Amino acid sequence: MNPPFVKVARARLHGRLWPVAQTALAAVGAWYVAVLLGVDARPGFASIAAVVSLGAAFGERRQRAVQLVAGVMLGIVLADLLVRALGYGMPQIGLLVVLAMLAALLLGGSELLVTEAAVSAILVATLSSTPEVRLLEVLIGGGVALLVNILVFPPDPRIGAARAASAAFGELGAVLRDGAAAMAAGDVREAESASHAAENLESRVTELRQAVMLGADTARWAPLRRPARAELDRYARTVAYLELAARGARILARNVRIYVRSGRPAQAELASAMGELARAAWELPAQFDEPWRSGDVLRLALRGASHATAAAAHHPDIAVNEIAGQVRSIAIDIVKASEASETADSALIEAPTEELLAAVSVPASA
Repeated sequence: MNPPFVKVARARLHGRLWPVAQTALAAVGAWYVAVLLGVDARPGFASIAAVVSLGAAFGERRQRAVQLVAGVMLGIVLADLLVRALGYGMPQIGLLVVLAMLAALLLGGSELLVTEAAVSAILVATLSSTPEVRLLEVLIGGGVALLVNILVFPPDPRIGAARAASAAFGELGAVLRDGAAAMAAGDVREAESASHAAENLESRVTELRQAVMLGADTARWAPLRRPARAELDRYARTVAYLELAARGARILARNVRIYVRSGRPAQAELASAMGELARAAWELPAQFDEPWRSGDVLRLALRGASHATAAAAHHPDIAVNEIAGQVRSIAIDIVKASEASETADSALIEAPTEELLAAVSVPASA
């Protein structure tokens, strides 16, 4: 049995060993390239530039990575000019940092680029090589970092998309689970929890969209990762339907909160419907690796919609019907997201929402 500190260490290192290995490779590669080109016998600045550039650019899109490396170079050029004008010393280092950061800001640099300009200014002020050698070394270090990050050993673009999809659909399931608990017991705290989860869901969807874009960009420019493009297309197709489900979940959480706060009676059928949808949402990410799970997603989602239809038929209350309609709409979004993850052309995807809703308007026991 592993001691607790071993488990903690494994958790902290999980998914981070590959970036560490890439950074080490970039540092060593930049050193040897600079030596082979005769830039310097001990080109430490080339390795430093590679580490700083790769650390800033890791996990960023190609354009962003180039921008960050350019930020490192900007800091070096500015610092060189300022050192020539002001000389060396501790007060000069502080002034160099301020001026380099201000210059990066005036040029429209991002927060991370501004930081990289400051780091580069410090390195220039404290290392002893000539300005021309430093500039050559940063070009080598930045170039090696980009080569490692984009072409040679790019991160697997599917990992980021898979994690983001699991987080997004997991949050959707949390909204539905908490909403179900609120409707089953009339619990205001559960209703508030569903509302908070619905707010978090919006950011999760944005993260998924960005992860898919980053993955597609990586696969496009990295020869070793091009086979991943087909799988990334599957994730991309689900985003649109997840966005619809997220909007519906936000409205659903608001209606559930209003319903519970009004003191109306608990609704077991609606709670059951939302519970089924929660399980469907949690099941959906697994079908990217195990396509046969799409049948379970379809069964759970349609069963949830059927429960909602039955609840609306048994309780003609307007508030109940609004919540039931929202549950059914989210069920259809989940079904379409599931189908979209498998194929771009599907009868379920092409079918109008009204037609799908009519198809599940049978009693829950059917």
